[in-house]
Amino acid sequence: MRVTDHPDFEPGRGAPSATVPTRFGLAEREADGDWRDHMRSLTQEDGGPPVKLRTTVTEEKPKTILSFNKSPDIPFDRSINAYRGCEHGCVYCFARPTHAFHDLSPGLDFETRLFAKPNAAQLLRKTLAKRKYVPRAIAMGTNTDPYQPIERGYRITRELLEVCLETRHPVTITTKSDRILRDLDLLTAMARSNLVAVAISVTSLDPVLSGKLEPRCAAPAKRIAALGKLVAAGVQTHCSISPIIPAITDEFMEVIIEQVGALGIKSAGFIPLRLPHEVAPLFREWLDVHYPDRAGKVMSIVRSIRAKDGKTRDNDPDFFTRMKPRGVWADLLRSRFRVACRKAGIGRAGFELDCSRFRPPEVGGQMRLL
Repeated sequence: MRVTDHPDFEPGRGAPSATVPTRFGLAEREADGDWRDHMRSLTQEDGGPPVKLRTTVTEEKPKTILSFNKSPDIPFDRSINAYRGCEHGCVYCFARPTHAFHDLSPGLDFETRLFAKPNAAQLLRKTLAKRKYVPRAIAMGTNTDPYQPIERGYRITRELLEVCLETRHPVTITTKSDRILRDLDLLTAMARSNLVAVAISVTSLDPVLSGKLEPRCAAPAKRIAALGKLVAAGVQTHCSISPIIPAITDEFMEVIIEQVGALGIKSAGFIPLRLPHEVAPLFREWLDVHYPDRAGKVMSIVRSIRAKDGKTRDNDPDFFTRMKPRGVWADLLRSRFRVACRKAGIGRAGFELDCSRFRPPEVGGQMRLL
């Protein structure tokens, strides 16, 4: 079957499906007629090509912006997500299931029906001004990308960084976009006081593969170049080779490490593919569309590294083990990664940022909220 013959194929999008799950007891949707075929049949008035699935953005006004967690598996206890949903469309994104909470599809809805929080910087300022607030590094980009395409117009991430620079609050940023370079002035200023660390994820070096896997992300070469520019600007920079997809992207591991090591990167890490909740069936569909010849092999390896108690499974959701793949394939990936890093002069991952410089912002003419 050709890719374009797949019933739900949408050019320029990552997920092959728009199925809405019933995991939370929500009412099932039933399409009134074959609406997707109908949309594809629509043409512009001048007889142009079929109408494409468009991205929409809904503005929301949350009451809080910092999310706190006590997870033993991640190295931060607080994070900010300026956006919900992500237009990058990475088919493997572990954040996709969060759209299901709103009766939206973790598939195409996740990458086309987005939500922005324009008051994020204002909320952050109020939070940092609270008398009992204790500063620790804020993680940005832990759920959806802070530099996805709509940041170009909204500039919410930039506004958040301006607050953090003003208050000397440490920040870590994870992204797949070279759009981060638009904020290099802020990042450079923060780096002088050891207030920022940036991680850019590079999954492959093949732009065709990346176009299928993460269709609206920056091309791999642009991400590599962005890593080099951040290093040159004095920003603590980390290369994340994540996720590694066995038999799809693992072949690029050594070359990526070699290239970023030559740029002066001193920190790198990798995470094998995780498939929580609806991500598993979406990824299986993606394999059937783009790599039907190796779909069985890929899933066999994935299930083996997430196996537990003698049983293979698509994903390990348990605390303490979900980020620690097991088995022969996992050991092989670790060995390859260590050898490549040693050759490239890359040490252990991680940075220590300075929390001692923090100063509460002024809110309403007062240094702290009473």
